[in-house]
Amino acid sequence: MNHISNVVLTLFFLVICGQANAQEENRQFLDDFRGTASITNNGISLIPSFSLGDPALLFDLKFTKGRVSFEPDMRFPLEGKPWSFLFWFRYKAIQKEKFSLRLGAHPALNFRTVSIIRNGQAEELLESRRYLAVEIVPTYKISEKTSIGMYYLRGQGFDEGIKQTNFLVLNSSFINLLVSEHYYFNITPQVYFLKIDDLKGYYVAGFFTFAKKDFPLSISAIVNKVIDTEIVPEDDFTWNISLNYSFPNPNRNLKKRL
Repeated sequence: MNHISNVVLTLFFLVICGQANAQEENRQFLDDFRGTASITNNGISLIPSFSLGDPALLFDLKFTKGRVSFEPDMRFPLEGKPWSFLFWFRYKAIQKEKFSLRLGAHPALNFRTVSIIRNGQAEELLESRRYLAVEIVPTYKISEKTSIGMYYLRGQGFDEGIKQTNFLVLNSSFINLLVSEHYYFNITPQVYFLKIDDLKGYYVAGFFTFAKKDFPLSISAIVNKVIDTEIVPEDDFTWNISLNYSFPNPNRNLKKRL
């Protein structure tokens, strides 16, 4: 399975190089392309109560055409084996001045190492589990820096393990909170309900980003705390810190020029 990791990483860099060439030649098909590569002390999943428990590399890409986007999300432990691949297809159903509604769906693969006995010898194999999920994301913009919203995800597993996941989030977002002329914070607190098959849990979480304007590097952190849960085993408190590299420059306009 290390070959899979090498192929994915190769494709990742080819995409970046190909996009750079397309910009130079001024023949972009996409309205927008961007991505983020992150290294973290603890890989945390889309659902913050799930974590890898080890350092990880995270790659998020976004290809946009009109209201539709394709957003691969690829995660690896530092040892190079894949952890999870999510292939998001998202659609901006409503995009008003104050209110927006995003719909999305993804097939996903989640990987784990299992031990087997083959010809009398112990052997480790990388096993993949298949999932399919849909999301609904309404957001209401209160001001240029403040918004409130909801996030709902419904997941279905097709292999051994988790079969049904319901993830409901109530959140608020505070962006571009100036520390100085050049530095700012983004803060997103949230409370959420999680149901995995017949087990339920309630949690609070926070997402924090510290960044410099017109600079590709940023620092982010996630904290997650259990309020009450039947889902075990889980850590009562989970956190991480990540160093992120965004490309192209997150403030750069990549709209095609004809």
